[in-house]
Amino acid sequence: MSAVSTPPVTPTPARRDGESTRTAILKAARYLLARHAHGDITLKAVADRAGVSPPLILKYFGNKDALFARVMSFETDAEALLAAPLDALGPHMVRHVLVSQSEQGADPLLRIVFAPLHGEQGDILRANFRTQVTDRLTARLTGPDAGLRAELAVATLLGLGVMYGIARGTELRASTVDALTDRYAPTVQAYLTP
Repeated sequence: MSAVSTPPVTPTPARRDGESTRTAILKAARYLLARHAHGDITLKAVADRAGVSPPLILKYFGNKDALFARVMSFETDAEALLAAPLDALGPHMVRHVLVSQSEQGADPLLRIVFAPLHGEQGDILRANFRTQVTDRLTARLTGPDAGLRAELAVATLLGLGVMYGIARGTELRASTVDALTDRYAPTVQAYLTP
């Protein structure tokens, strides 16, 4: 008598709530935007990366332009990045960049690096970055050359983000967030509090 074989059971993916589905879609779109020109990204590619169907993206965002308008905004990221008192902002910003990359798989600033890939959409990305990140930081600074110091602080964070997340520096990635923050934050803070 031979044993009856049953096909292996494929687990059904956990059902997501609306907010986690939106988050997965936005994360997928951000990932793709950081690696491909806007015009080359399809809703199907975003859906595949997010583990959803293209019609679900339309349900939550309406169309590709509306989705990428959200992805090209730095408003929410800037809010979290700048959420510390000025005298502790440097360490907070460094930690935020590192934790976002190491634990959440997304950098709050890095998509600006890829603006040249996006043609006219890159102009939108640059304008949003300037008003939502750099200008907002400038408004918080006191003393001379606030705009220049804000841009230098952000440039310093972008360098860290590129080396950690894109170049994937082996020594950086082998260090703890605390150790990197202790070493790097004084440089950022020096631009913020002259």
